[in-house]
Amino acid sequence: MVLVTCVLLVALIFEYINGFHDTANAIATVVSTKVLMPRQAVVMAAVCNLLGALWGTAVATTIGNGLVDTQFVTLQTVFCALVAAIVWGLLTWLLGLPSSSSHALIGGLCGATLASAHGQWSVIKWAVVNPVSHQVEGLWPKVFVPMIVSPIMGVLIGFLLMGLLLWLLRNVSPRSVNVMFNKMQLFSAALMGVSHGTNDAQKTMGIIALTLYTATNAGIFAQLPDWLIFLKADKFEVHTWVKITCALTMACGTAAGGWRIIKTLGHKMVKLQPIHGFAAETTAAVVIQIASHWGVPLSTTHVIATSIMGVGATKRFSAVKWGIVERMVWAWVLTLPITALFGYWLLQFFHFVHFTS
Repeated sequence: MVLVTCVLLVALIFEYINGFHDTANAIATVVSTKVLMPRQAVVMAAVCNLLGALWGTAVATTIGNGLVDTQFVTLQTVFCALVAAIVWGLLTWLLGLPSSSSHALIGGLCGATLASAHGQWSVIKWAVVNPVSHQVEGLWPKVFVPMIVSPIMGVLIGFLLMGLLLWLLRNVSPRSVNVMFNKMQLFSAALMGVSHGTNDAQKTMGIIALTLYTATNAGIFAQLPDWLIFLKADKFEVHTWVKITCALTMACGTAAGGWRIIKTLGHKMVKLQPIHGFAAETTAAVVIQIASHWGVPLSTTHVIATSIMGVGATKRFSAVKWGIVERMVWAWVLTLPITALFGYWLLQFFHFVHFTS
């Protein structure tokens, strides 16, 4: 029971870190265009993340039982996966790199599960057909393909939407355009915040649901008193209290802010005006909502960053500072393998310490 409590606390720590690490996803553009002051933007993002987190469970289900064989998932497995994701998230946050918390969690879970199964690669669900929904699930369709497709969509849709707006408003004065999109960007930033909560908060919901399911099957909750019955999960499900707890935790993390990453996305990568912010946020929100509907644990970081690139490129190709983009891409590429290796090593170390003691 002590280990269950530790895993749940670490899961909420991850959710909190995810909140302030990914705050920039929702508010970097609205802050950089000076539509909102930083504190106002953080409060708005926290509220919108809270609302989005309570909306649906498709992504939570994918994280919880759609990527690895849950028969080989123990509480130690989940604990090591979370620690790996937290360490990587904090490291990239300190460096000001908008890496993917989603991919960090997925990498840690896969690596730790592989170690739990003593290196049996079959425990990783690469591409399997769900017998109920008849949809193809697993790492390939739910993680790897979206990891490649979503940034491309972000760049292309951002570029096209921005180009369309510029063409439609070609005869409108710049001052009028700024006034118009100062107001419209409030809507797009709010939509981005809700979308972020819809996708990102559900990842920790899935991990907590997996934790409760694992603990129930292991018989840990067998002697619980009746008033703690809400902890039990005989089948994989996301309880309402899990949704609310994760939503509130992410909102608190969001309220703490993430100024290093806001500076990278909103100021260093390309200089933005309200119309650019509106186009980037709208693009990212639409892509994320589509992914959330299909249960794809998308990297909101990848999508908003590439949307900003696409929007910025309409000024001129050199308007985007590609040196910073290159650093971000390296963080994206390395996230999955590094966290998988770290998760694998942590569980091996956990087993070694347990065996020698």
